[in-house]
Amino acid sequence: MPRDMFGDVVDPSIKVGSQKWYTVPLSILAHILIFGAIIIIPLMATDVLPSPPTMLAFAAAPPPPPPPPPPPPAPAAPQPKMEPVPVANPNAAPIEAPKEIKPESTVPSVGEGVPGGVEGGVPGGVVGGVVGGLPEAPPPPPPPAAPIRVGGNIKTPTKVKDIKPVYPPIAQSARVQGVVIIEATIGPDGRVKDAKVLRSIPLLDQAALDAVKQWVYSPTLLNGVPVPVIMTVTVNFTLQ
Repeated sequence: MPRDMFGDVVDPSIKVGSQKWYTVPLSILAHILIFGAIIIIPLMATDVLPSPPTMLAFAAAPPPPPPPPPPPPAPAAPQPKMEPVPVANPNAAPIEAPKEIKPESTVPSVGEGVPGGVEGGVPGGVVGGVVGGLPEAPPPPPPPAAPIRVGGNIKTPTKVKDIKPVYPPIAQSARVQGVVIIEATIGPDGRVKDAKVLRSIPLLDQAALDAVKQWVYSPTLLNGVPVPVIMTVTVNFTLQ
């Protein structure tokens, strides 16, 4: 009984179905040989493997040859020679004798006239001239007179329009007051053309200039002619 239970261990004769025990190892070995032949034989036949493409396949194709040069132009047909046309010179000596001789025209002397001339003209003058010649151009206008400073025979002009200066609020707040002296240029018409500060109070200068430029004076006469003058004026600012 024990031998029947452990008979397979003692006697390792194992049977798989109806096959012998050595059929499985032989089958595995046959498969290994078949797969090895399939893999190794193509590797050994290197002469039948396709050759890899060369790098020339990636190179750009050479440029086409340049076109042939154009044929040279055909020679131009010779131009016929143009014979020079003789130009008749009225002052040249005649070749043939004239059929008749015409009297020569003479230039009239001074004091003699010609048909169609004008009084006061000159021999050989332009047709359609003006009697006595063209009038002379008028003289250029005299340059404007320079301003004359008031004093001596030049009296101070009279103010006919007075404009009071506007007291700047910032100057009032700062309690600034005083006199601004201005040099004014008055034109022939009596209006102030230019003004500049001679004695300055910074907070009051612009207000003084604005007022003086609106003043109007009577024209200053020199030999009966209005002339521009330069004079000094003052603008007084006083706090009330």
